[in-house]
Amino acid sequence: MAIHLTPTELAREAGLERRDVIAKCMEMGVPIFQGRIDKTLFIASLEDHIGVQGSPAEATA
Repeated sequence: MAIHLTPTELAREAGLERRDVIAKCMEMGVPIFQGRIDKTLFIASLEDHIGVQGSPAEATA
């Protein structure tokens, strides 16, 4: 199983559009190195980002 994926491959696995993967990387600060993204870092950052955005009461607690 590959860990470093292209935006297209990662989009397919995450159920997103390619441009959304790139936008999320920019927004969350996930590096794209030589056209590849660390899948584990992207998924963990996305879950953390959604968790913070999804429940503002928990974010301030």
